[in-house]
Amino acid sequence: MVKTKTVFVCQQCGHQAPKWQGQCPGCGEWNSLEETSLTISAGSKASSAKAKVLTFSQIESYEKARVKSNINELDRVLGGGIVPGSVVLLAGEPGIGKSTLLLQLSDSFANRSICYVCGEESPEQVKMRADRLGAKGEGLKLISAVDVDEIIIALSDFKKDNLVIIDSIQTLTTQDLTGTAGSIGQVRESASRLINFAKKNNMSMFLVGHVTKSGAIAGPKILEHAVDTVIYFEGDQYGQLRLLRSVKNRFGATGEVGVFMMTSSGLEPVDNPSKLFLSANQKPIAGVVKTVLLKGTRPLILEVQSLVTQTNMAYPRRLAKGMSRNKLELHVAVLQKHLKAPLFNQDVILNVAGGIKSEEPAIDLASCLAIWSSYNNKAIDPEAVVFGEIGLLGEIRPTSQEERRVAEAKRLGYKKIISSQNASSLLKAIKMLTGSK
Repeated sequence: MVKTKTVFVCQQCGHQAPKWQGQCPGCGEWNSLEETSLTISAGSKASSAKAKVLTFSQIESYEKARVKSNINELDRVLGGGIVPGSVVLLAGEPGIGKSTLLLQLSDSFANRSICYVCGEESPEQVKMRADRLGAKGEGLKLISAVDVDEIIIALSDFKKDNLVIIDSIQTLTTQDLTGTAGSIGQVRESASRLINFAKKNNMSMFLVGHVTKSGAIAGPKILEHAVDTVIYFEGDQYGQLRLLRSVKNRFGATGEVGVFMMTSSGLEPVDNPSKLFLSANQKPIAGVVKTVLLKGTRPLILEVQSLVTQTNMAYPRRLAKGMSRNKLELHVAVLQKHLKAPLFNQDVILNVAGGIKSEEPAIDLASCLAIWSSYNNKAIDPEAVVFGEIGLLGEIRPTSQEERRVAEAKRLGYKKIISSQNASSLLKAIKMLTGSK
Protein backbone atom coordinates (compact mmCIF):
# COMPACT_ATOMS: atom_id res chain seq x y z
CA MET A 1 0.00 0.00 0.00
CA VAL A 2 1.38 3.41 -1.00
CA LYS A 3 0.85 6.42 1.25
CA THR A 4 1.76 10.02 0.61
CA LYS A 5 2.44 12.56 3.31
CA THR A 6 4.10 15.92 3.52
CA VAL A 7 6.82 17.15 5.84
CA PHE A 8 8.66 20.43 6.16
CA VAL A 9 12.39 20.12 5.48
CA CYS A 10 15.00 22.70 6.46
CA GLN A 11 16.96 23.80 3.40
CA GLN A 12 20.02 24.48 5.58
CA CYS A 13 20.46 21.42 7.80
CA GLY A 14 17.86 18.91 6.50
CA HIS A 15 15.83 18.78 9.71
CA GLN A 16 12.28 17.46 9.19
CA ALA A 17 9.25 18.85 11.02
CA PRO A 18 5.59 17.74 10.77
CA LYS A 19 4.36 21.33 10.40
CA TRP A 20 5.73 24.66 9.33
CA GLN A 21 7.66 26.71 11.85
CA GLY A 22 9.25 30.10 11.52
CA GLN A 23 12.56 28.91 12.98
CA CYS A 24 14.22 25.56 12.32
CA PRO A 25 14.61 23.57 15.59
CA GLY A 26 17.75 21.92 14.22
CA CYS A 27 19.96 24.83 13.17
CA GLY A 28 18.01 27.89 14.27
CA GLU A 29 17.72 29.34 10.76
CA TRP A 30 14.64 31.47 10.10
CA ASN A 31 12.17 30.83 7.24
CA SER A 32 14.13 27.82 5.96
CA LEU A 33 11.42 25.12 6.24
CA GLU A 34 9.87 24.12 2.92
CA GLU A 35 7.04 21.67 2.30
CA THR A 36 8.12 18.40 0.68
CA SER A 37 6.07 15.40 -0.47
CA LEU A 38 7.07 11.93 0.74
CA THR A 39 5.76 8.64 -0.65
CA ILE A 40 5.81 5.69 1.74
CA SER A 41 5.18 2.06 0.77
CA ALA A 42 3.93 0.12 3.78
CA GLY A 43 5.84 -3.11 4.40
CA SER A 44 8.15 -2.58 1.42
CA LYS A 45 11.87 -3.11 1.41
CA ALA A 46 14.67 -1.57 -0.61
CA SER A 47 14.35 -2.24 -4.33
CA SER A 48 16.43 -5.11 -5.67
CA ALA A 49 16.00 -4.08 -9.32
CA LYS A 50 19.24 -3.59 -11.19
CA ALA A 51 19.87 -0.29 -12.97
CA LYS A 52 20.53 -0.49 -16.69
CA VAL A 53 24.16 0.05 -17.67
CA LEU A 54 25.04 1.48 -21.09
CA THR A 55 28.39 1.64 -22.78
CA PHE A 56 29.39 4.97 -24.28
CA SER A 57 29.25 3.56 -27.82
CA GLN A 58 25.59 2.50 -27.34
CA ILE A 59 24.44 6.07 -26.71
CA GLU A 60 23.14 8.03 -29.69
CA SER A 61 23.96 11.73 -29.91
CA TYR A 62 21.06 14.19 -30.10
CA GLU A 63 23.16 16.83 -31.85
CA LYS A 64 21.94 15.85 -35.32
CA ALA A 65 18.41 15.41 -34.00
CA ARG A 66 17.97 19.08 -33.08
CA VAL A 67 14.69 20.50 -34.34
CA LYS A 68 14.75 23.97 -35.87
CA SER A 69 12.10 26.28 -34.48
CA ASN A 70 12.11 28.43 -37.67
CA ILE A 71 12.80 31.43 -35.40
CA ASN A 72 16.49 32.12 -36.03
CA GLU A 73 17.12 34.21 -32.91
CA LEU A 74 15.55 31.57 -30.66
CA ASP A 75 17.58 28.81 -32.34
CA ARG A 76 20.75 30.83 -31.76
CA VAL A 77 20.06 31.15 -28.03
CA LEU A 78 19.20 27.45 -27.71
CA GLY A 79 22.48 26.47 -29.39
CA GLY A 80 21.17 25.61 -32.86
CA GLY A 81 17.68 24.27 -32.25
CA ILE A 82 15.54 22.37 -29.76
CA VAL A 83 17.05 19.15 -28.44
CA PRO A 84 14.52 16.27 -28.12
CA GLY A 85 13.68 15.59 -24.49
CA SER A 86 15.11 18.91 -23.27
CA VAL A 87 13.38 21.18 -20.77
CA VAL A 88 13.75 24.95 -21.24
CA LEU A 89 12.84 27.52 -18.57
CA LEU A 90 11.79 30.88 -20.06
CA ALA A 91 11.56 33.71 -17.51
CA GLY A 92 10.86 37.42 -17.79
CA GLU A 93 8.93 40.41 -16.49
CA PRO A 94 5.13 40.42 -16.80
CA GLY A 95 3.99 41.57 -20.24
CA ILE A 96 7.45 41.32 -21.81
CA GLY A 97 6.27 38.83 -24.48
CA LYS A 98 6.95 35.32 -23.14
CA SER A 99 3.55 33.92 -24.08
CA THR A 100 3.68 35.72 -27.43
CA LEU A 101 7.04 34.15 -28.27
CA LEU A 102 5.88 30.65 -27.35
CA LEU A 103 2.63 31.03 -29.27
CA GLN A 104 4.62 32.06 -32.34
CA LEU A 105 6.91 29.08 -31.69
CA SER A 106 3.93 26.73 -31.66
CA ASP A 107 2.71 28.21 -34.93
CA SER A 108 6.11 27.67 -36.58
CA PHE A 109 5.92 24.00 -35.49
CA ALA A 110 2.77 23.42 -37.52
CA ASN A 111 4.04 20.08 -38.82
CA ARG A 112 4.47 18.68 -35.30
CA SER A 113 2.18 17.85 -32.41
CA ILE A 114 2.14 20.74 -29.93
CA CYS A 115 0.38 20.94 -26.59
CA TYR A 116 -0.16 24.27 -24.82
CA VAL A 117 -1.07 24.07 -21.12
CA CYS A 118 -3.12 27.15 -20.21
CA GLY A 119 -2.42 27.80 -16.55
CA GLU A 120 -2.76 31.58 -16.56
CA GLU A 121 -5.22 32.10 -19.41
CA SER A 122 -8.31 30.36 -20.65
CA PRO A 123 -8.23 28.66 -24.08
CA GLU A 124 -10.49 31.43 -25.37
CA GLN A 125 -7.94 34.08 -24.34
CA VAL A 126 -5.13 32.13 -26.03
CA LYS A 127 -7.27 31.89 -29.18
CA MET A 128 -7.86 35.65 -29.06
CA ARG A 129 -4.12 36.36 -28.89
CA ALA A 130 -3.43 33.87 -31.68
CA ASP A 131 -5.93 35.64 -33.92
CA ARG A 132 -4.26 38.98 -33.20
CA LEU A 133 -0.85 37.54 -34.09
CA GLY A 134 -2.15 35.87 -37.22
CA ALA A 135 -1.24 32.40 -35.92
CA LYS A 136 -3.12 29.57 -37.61
CA GLY A 137 -2.78 27.14 -34.71
CA GLU A 138 -2.55 24.05 -36.91
CA GLY A 139 -1.62 21.02 -34.81
CA LEU A 140 -1.97 23.03 -31.59
CA LYS A 141 -3.89 21.40 -28.74
CA LEU A 142 -4.81 23.21 -25.53
CA ILE A 143 -5.12 21.86 -21.99
CA SER A 144 -6.90 24.07 -19.45
CA ALA A 145 -5.82 22.70 -16.07
CA VAL A 146 -3.59 23.56 -13.12
CA ASP A 147 -3.32 20.14 -11.46
CA VAL A 148 0.04 18.75 -12.57
CA ASP A 149 -1.09 15.13 -12.21
CA GLU A 150 -4.12 15.73 -14.45
CA ILE A 151 -1.85 17.42 -16.99
CA ILE A 152 0.59 14.49 -17.06
CA ILE A 153 -2.27 12.03 -17.59
CA ALA A 154 -3.57 14.14 -20.47
CA LEU A 155 -0.10 14.42 -22.01
CA SER A 156 0.28 10.64 -21.89
CA ASP A 157 -2.22 10.41 -24.75
CA PHE A 158 0.02 12.40 -27.08
CA LYS A 159 2.73 10.93 -29.26
CA LYS A 160 6.33 11.12 -28.22
CA ASP A 161 8.76 13.68 -29.71
CA ASN A 162 6.17 16.45 -29.52
CA LEU A 163 6.44 19.92 -27.98
CA VAL A 164 4.83 20.87 -24.67
CA ILE A 165 4.46 24.45 -23.41
CA ILE A 166 3.61 25.05 -19.74
CA ASP A 167 2.35 28.60 -19.13
CA SER A 168 3.26 28.91 -16.34
CA ILE A 169 4.97 26.65 -13.81
CA GLN A 170 3.98 28.94 -10.90
CA THR A 171 0.27 28.29 -11.53
CA LEU A 172 0.48 24.49 -11.22
CA THR A 173 -0.27 22.52 -8.07
CA THR A 174 -0.42 18.97 -6.83
CA GLN A 175 -2.96 17.71 -4.30
CA ASP A 176 -0.18 15.87 -2.48
CA LEU A 177 0.93 19.22 -1.00
CA THR A 178 -1.14 21.70 0.98
CA GLY A 179 0.66 24.85 -0.20
CA THR A 180 -0.93 27.32 -2.58
CA ALA A 181 0.07 27.74 -6.23
CA GLY A 182 3.41 29.49 -6.56
CA SER A 183 4.74 28.32 -3.19
CA ILE A 184 8.23 26.84 -3.13
CA GLY A 185 7.02 23.31 -2.44
CA GLN A 186 4.37 23.36 -5.17
CA VAL A 187 6.75 24.79 -7.79
CA ARG A 188 9.49 22.30 -6.96
CA GLU A 189 7.23 19.26 -6.94
CA SER A 190 5.27 20.25 -10.07
CA ALA A 191 8.46 20.97 -12.01
CA SER A 192 10.06 17.72 -10.87
CA ARG A 193 7.14 15.63 -12.10
CA LEU A 194 6.96 17.43 -15.44
CA ILE A 195 10.72 17.17 -16.04
CA ASN A 196 10.73 13.44 -15.25
CA PHE A 197 7.79 12.91 -17.61
CA ALA A 198 9.49 14.88 -20.41
CA LYS A 199 12.76 12.94 -20.08
CA LYS A 200 11.01 9.58 -19.95
CA ASN A 201 8.86 10.28 -23.03
CA ASN A 202 11.47 12.23 -25.02
CA MET A 203 9.27 15.32 -25.12
CA SER A 204 10.66 18.83 -25.56
CA MET A 205 9.17 21.13 -22.94
CA PHE A 206 9.10 24.90 -22.33
CA LEU A 207 8.31 26.11 -18.82
CA VAL A 208 7.31 29.75 -18.39
CA GLY A 209 8.63 31.18 -15.12
CA HIS A 210 7.75 34.31 -13.17
CA VAL A 211 10.38 36.65 -11.75
CA THR A 212 10.59 38.47 -8.43
CA LYS A 213 11.02 42.20 -7.87
CA SER A 214 14.80 41.72 -7.87
CA GLY A 215 14.66 40.00 -11.29
CA ALA A 216 15.39 36.45 -10.02
CA ILE A 217 13.21 33.52 -11.06
CA ALA A 218 10.44 32.97 -8.53
CA GLY A 219 10.51 29.67 -6.66
CA PRO A 220 13.32 27.41 -5.47
CA LYS A 221 16.80 27.65 -6.98
CA ILE A 222 16.64 23.91 -7.69
CA LEU A 223 14.22 24.75 -10.52
CA GLU A 224 17.07 26.33 -12.49
CA HIS A 225 19.38 23.40 -11.71
CA ALA A 226 16.84 20.79 -12.81
CA VAL A 227 16.10 22.17 -16.28
CA ASP A 228 18.48 21.92 -19.24
CA THR A 229 18.34 25.54 -20.38
CA VAL A 230 17.47 28.81 -18.66
CA ILE A 231 16.73 31.85 -20.83
CA TYR A 232 15.59 35.32 -19.82
CA PHE A 233 13.38 37.58 -21.89
CA GLU A 234 14.36 41.18 -21.21
CA GLY A 235 13.54 44.64 -22.45
CA ASP A 236 11.59 47.80 -21.79
CA GLN A 237 7.87 47.14 -21.70
CA TYR A 238 7.26 50.58 -23.22
CA GLY A 239 9.81 50.12 -26.02
CA GLN A 240 10.03 47.75 -28.95
CA LEU A 241 13.38 46.08 -28.24
CA ARG A 242 13.40 42.61 -26.66
CA LEU A 243 16.48 40.58 -25.76
CA LEU A 244 16.48 36.82 -25.26
CA ARG A 245 19.48 35.88 -23.11
CA SER A 246 20.79 32.43 -22.22
CA VAL A 247 22.30 32.00 -18.74
CA LYS A 248 22.43 28.21 -18.69
CA ASN A 249 22.54 25.78 -21.59
CA ARG A 250 23.60 22.14 -21.43
CA PHE A 251 23.51 21.92 -25.22
CA GLY A 252 25.19 25.15 -26.28
CA ALA A 253 27.10 28.25 -25.26
CA THR A 254 25.80 30.45 -22.45
CA GLY A 255 25.62 34.19 -22.87
CA GLU A 256 24.04 33.99 -26.32
CA VAL A 257 21.62 36.83 -27.11
CA GLY A 258 18.68 36.87 -29.48
CA VAL A 259 17.25 40.23 -30.54
CA PHE A 260 13.57 40.83 -31.32
CA MET A 261 11.34 43.78 -32.11
CA MET A 262 7.85 43.86 -30.62
CA THR A 263 5.35 44.91 -33.27
CA SER A 264 1.57 44.88 -33.59
CA SER A 265 1.82 41.51 -35.33
CA GLY A 266 4.07 39.94 -32.69
CA LEU A 267 7.81 39.50 -32.24
CA GLU A 268 10.06 39.90 -35.25
CA PRO A 269 13.69 38.61 -35.17
CA VAL A 270 16.42 41.16 -35.89
CA ASP A 271 19.16 39.63 -38.06
CA ASN A 272 21.58 42.57 -37.85
CA PRO A 273 21.15 44.10 -34.37
CA SER A 274 24.16 46.42 -34.73
CA LYS A 275 22.05 48.73 -36.93
CA LEU A 276 19.43 48.78 -34.20
CA PHE A 277 21.87 49.80 -31.48
CA LEU A 278 23.62 52.55 -33.47
CA SER A 279 22.35 56.10 -33.87
CA ALA A 280 21.19 57.19 -37.31
CA ASN A 281 23.16 60.41 -36.81
CA GLN A 282 26.73 59.71 -37.95
CA LYS A 283 28.01 63.26 -37.33
CA PRO A 284 30.87 63.64 -34.81
CA ILE A 285 29.37 64.23 -31.36
CA ALA A 286 31.31 64.67 -28.13
CA GLY A 287 30.75 61.87 -25.62
CA VAL A 288 29.85 59.11 -28.11
CA VAL A 289 32.21 56.19 -28.82
CA LYS A 290 31.57 52.91 -30.64
CA THR A 291 32.77 49.58 -29.31
CA VAL A 292 32.47 45.84 -30.03
CA LEU A 293 31.05 43.52 -27.39
CA LEU A 294 30.60 39.77 -27.55
CA LYS A 295 27.26 38.31 -26.54
CA GLY A 296 27.92 34.59 -26.58
CA THR A 297 29.39 34.02 -30.03
CA ARG A 298 27.81 37.14 -31.58
CA PRO A 299 29.84 40.38 -31.85
CA LEU A 300 27.75 43.55 -31.54
CA ILE A 301 28.70 47.13 -32.43
CA LEU A 302 27.32 49.41 -29.72
CA GLU A 303 27.49 53.05 -28.74
CA VAL A 304 28.78 54.12 -25.34
CA GLN A 305 27.47 57.59 -24.44
CA SER A 306 28.69 59.87 -21.69
CA LEU A 307 27.60 63.21 -20.28
CA VAL A 308 29.98 65.17 -18.03
CA THR A 309 28.70 68.38 -16.43
CA GLN A 310 29.76 70.50 -13.49
CA THR A 311 28.00 69.44 -10.32
CA ASN A 312 25.94 71.64 -8.03
CA MET A 313 26.11 69.17 -5.17
CA ALA A 314 28.64 68.48 -2.46
CA TYR A 315 29.35 65.06 -3.91
CA PRO A 316 29.39 64.57 -7.69
CA ARG A 317 27.04 61.95 -9.10
CA ARG A 318 28.24 58.80 -10.84
CA LEU A 319 25.35 57.24 -12.78
CA ALA A 320 25.76 54.24 -15.09
CA LYS A 321 23.23 52.38 -17.24
CA GLY A 322 24.45 49.18 -18.84
CA MET A 323 27.43 48.69 -16.51
CA SER A 324 28.03 48.76 -12.77
CA ARG A 325 28.65 51.98 -10.91
CA ASN A 326 31.82 50.53 -9.41
CA LYS A 327 33.32 50.09 -12.87
CA LEU A 328 32.39 53.67 -13.78
CA GLU A 329 34.08 55.00 -10.64
CA LEU A 330 37.20 52.99 -11.51
CA HIS A 331 37.30 54.58 -14.98
CA VAL A 332 36.89 58.05 -13.50
CA ALA A 333 39.78 57.40 -11.11
CA VAL A 334 42.04 56.25 -13.99
CA LEU A 335 41.22 59.39 -15.98
CA GLN A 336 41.96 61.64 -13.02
CA LYS A 337 45.27 59.93 -12.27
CA HIS A 338 46.77 59.37 -15.71
CA LEU A 339 45.12 62.01 -17.91
CA LYS A 340 44.95 64.71 -15.21
CA ALA A 341 41.21 65.17 -15.84
CA PRO A 342 39.74 67.09 -12.86
CA LEU A 343 36.50 65.16 -12.54
CA PHE A 344 36.20 65.63 -8.77
CA ASN A 345 33.63 68.43 -9.32
CA GLN A 346 31.89 66.88 -12.35
CA ASP A 347 28.79 64.72 -12.60
CA VAL A 348 29.56 61.71 -14.82
CA ILE A 349 26.66 59.89 -16.48
CA LEU A 350 27.31 56.87 -18.71
CA ASN A 351 24.93 54.89 -20.89
CA VAL A 352 25.36 51.81 -23.08
CA ALA A 353 22.82 52.56 -25.81
CA GLY A 354 20.24 49.95 -26.78
CA GLY A 355 19.54 48.56 -23.33
CA ILE A 356 22.49 46.15 -23.39
CA LYS A 357 24.02 45.30 -20.01
CA SER A 358 27.63 44.20 -19.92
CA GLU A 359 30.45 43.83 -17.43
CA GLU A 360 32.81 42.66 -20.16
CA PRO A 361 36.29 44.25 -19.79
CA ALA A 362 36.32 45.11 -23.51
CA ILE A 363 33.97 48.02 -22.83
CA ASP A 364 36.52 49.79 -20.59
CA LEU A 365 38.33 51.68 -23.34
CA ALA A 366 35.10 53.00 -24.88
CA SER A 367 33.85 54.09 -21.46
CA CYS A 368 37.03 56.05 -20.66
CA LEU A 369 37.15 57.66 -24.10
CA ALA A 370 33.48 58.67 -23.93
CA ILE A 371 34.01 60.37 -20.56
CA TRP A 372 37.19 62.12 -21.81
CA SER A 373 35.40 63.22 -25.00
CA SER A 374 32.43 64.69 -23.14
CA TYR A 375 34.56 66.49 -20.56
CA ASN A 376 36.85 68.07 -23.21
CA ASN A 377 33.97 68.58 -25.66
CA LYS A 378 36.02 66.86 -28.38
CA ALA A 379 34.19 64.47 -30.69
CA ILE A 380 35.57 61.03 -31.46
CA ASP A 381 35.61 59.97 -35.12
CA PRO A 382 32.23 58.20 -35.72
CA GLU A 383 34.00 55.82 -38.12
CA ALA A 384 36.26 54.55 -35.29
CA VAL A 385 35.64 51.47 -33.15
CA VAL A 386 37.52 50.87 -29.90
CA PHE A 387 37.69 47.99 -27.43
CA GLY A 388 40.05 46.85 -24.70
CA GLU A 389 40.44 46.43 -20.95
CA ILE A 390 41.89 49.39 -19.02
CA GLY A 391 44.31 48.60 -16.20
CA LEU A 392 44.84 50.72 -13.09
CA LEU A 393 48.06 52.09 -14.64
CA GLY A 394 46.19 53.37 -17.69
CA GLU A 395 47.41 50.61 -19.99
CA ILE A 396 45.21 48.86 -22.57
CA ARG A 397 45.13 45.14 -21.95
CA PRO A 398 44.09 42.41 -24.46
CA THR A 399 40.57 40.99 -24.42
CA SER A 400 39.18 37.67 -25.57
CA GLN A 401 38.57 36.92 -29.27
CA GLU A 402 40.01 40.17 -30.58
CA GLU A 403 40.21 38.78 -34.12
CA ARG A 404 36.45 38.18 -34.19
CA ARG A 405 35.76 41.72 -32.97
CA VAL A 406 38.05 43.22 -35.59
CA ALA A 407 36.47 41.11 -38.34
CA GLU A 408 32.96 42.27 -37.37
CA ALA A 409 34.02 45.92 -37.33
CA LYS A 410 35.62 45.60 -40.77
CA ARG A 411 32.57 43.76 -42.11
CA LEU A 412 30.40 46.74 -41.18
CA GLY A 413 32.79 49.18 -42.87
CA TYR A 414 34.80 50.57 -39.94
CA LYS A 415 38.41 51.15 -40.93
CA LYS A 416 39.85 52.80 -37.79
CA ILE A 417 39.99 50.17 -35.01
CA ILE A 418 41.75 50.90 -31.71
CA SER A 419 42.65 48.03 -29.38
CA SER A 420 45.60 46.58 -27.50
CA GLN A 421 47.02 45.48 -30.85
CA ASN A 422 47.89 49.03 -31.91
CA ALA A 423 47.66 51.11 -28.72
CA SER A 424 49.49 50.39 -25.47
CA SER A 425 47.87 53.02 -23.26
CA LEU A 426 44.82 55.21 -22.92
CA LEU A 427 46.87 58.30 -23.76
CA LYS A 428 48.15 56.74 -26.98
CA ALA A 429 44.61 55.77 -28.01
CA ILE A 430 43.50 59.38 -27.59
CA LYS A 431 46.40 60.62 -29.70
CA MET A 432 45.54 58.13 -32.45
CA LEU A 433 41.91 59.22 -32.49
CA THR A 434 42.56 62.96 -32.35
CA GLY A 435 45.68 63.02 -34.53
CA SER A 436 47.70 64.87 -31.86
CA LYS A 437 51.34 64.13 -31.04
